[in-house]
Amino acid sequence: MKFLQIGICALLVFGVAAHGGVEDWARAVLESGAALLLIAWAVRVCARREQQIILTPLLFPLLALILLALFQWGFRQTALAYATRTDLQLLLADTILVFLTAQAFRTVDDWKKFVWFAMFFNFAVCTFGILQHLTFNGKIYWFREMRFGGIPFGPYVNRNHFAAFAELLIPVTLVPLLLGKVRRERLFIVGLFAVLQIGALLLSASRGGIVSFAVELVVLAVWLVLRRPGRALLLGSAAILLFVALLVSFLGVRQIVQRFSATSSSDATGGKRAAMRAGALRIFYDHPILGTGLGTLQTVFPPYDTLYDGKIVNHAHNDYLEALAETGALGGLCCFWFLAVLALQAFPRILPSNRSFSSILQFSALLGCLGFLVHSTVDFNLHIPANAMLFFVLAYLATTTIEPAAPTEVNLRSRRRNQ
Repeated sequence: MKFLQIGICALLVFGVAAHGGVEDWARAVLESGAALLLIAWAVRVCARREQQIILTPLLFPLLALILLALFQWGFRQTALAYATRTDLQLLLADTILVFLTAQAFRTVDDWKKFVWFAMFFNFAVCTFGILQHLTFNGKIYWFREMRFGGIPFGPYVNRNHFAAFAELLIPVTLVPLLLGKVRRERLFIVGLFAVLQIGALLLSASRGGIVSFAVELVVLAVWLVLRRPGRALLLGSAAILLFVALLVSFLGVRQIVQRFSATSSSDATGGKRAAMRAGALRIFYDHPILGTGLGTLQTVFPPYDTLYDGKIVNHAHNDYLEALAETGALGGLCCFWFLAVLALQAFPRILPSNRSFSSILQFSALLGCLGFLVHSTVDFNLHIPANAMLFFVLAYLATTTIEPAAPTEVNLRSRRRNQ
């Protein structure tokens, strides 16, 4: 379904362009867009009555978490019903997106198109981020005032959230390039994409993002060694790293080091982040079964704040502890269920012995998800709607069974002649 593929990609582009989809109006568009796509898909299926419905195992932990949040909201087991309802709506949109992705992307050709979309999209966002970094006038898009401060990079108010976006999509470009799965005539453009994307991530100077990307590189190196790469692969890897180093040096390595070693006034200090995590853990201890309600951390956190600095704490800077605080052990089990499905479904598909192009695409998606999940230990990127939606799409890519490409008309004619 091409209209469904275009609609999903359009939602992802809009979410990132709208500052990650964090503002109320942007969240409303994302949620409404997901609902309209679902309605359009349902109408088309009812009209044709020949569409096979795919149910991915990733849906079931998400549905369980939705039921838990519905129970919190419906039976007033939440500190703030409004916050639980708004976060529940976003969770529903994410679940709808996973379901629709399963219906829209099935064959290797479908996923090739998505990968090219991801490459161009990441390249465009990263290029914009670099240009804005070099010509920054204190405003996003050079005209949007930041009312609450921040350290923007690209369309994101927070550079850490841009880094999470980049670390999700860089492996989609880097892995096929290093494994020689890119045609010779496309090597230059894909190599340029990889260099600009990695350079933008480093220029963002997000400590969590750079560490998460380093974890991705280590896992990628181990996986490549297990595949017994040739000399050409090693030379290609060295060339990419050299070009990235030259790009970063040209754009200003001193500024990167300064930003990486210093803490901005807009950043939470290490002590404040530790206090947030400790407070979230104490909230979980006080509400161990159901938590305080999805989306209610900001409401319940003040009595648990041991390092008050006059700023509102809306997230714990650790997605896992925040999930435990808001949804308790039951929500934690849902999250563990999702991660277990992701691992158990993806690992058999990405074994080094599997040399298919599909396995390479799935490994790149899983690698992006891994870096994102590592970053979530020190940030709250799962609460950035655009990043969360992109994560769920890649998680589905990593776990699905990709069908072979449908035979073209030319191939069918040649087969008939041979018969």
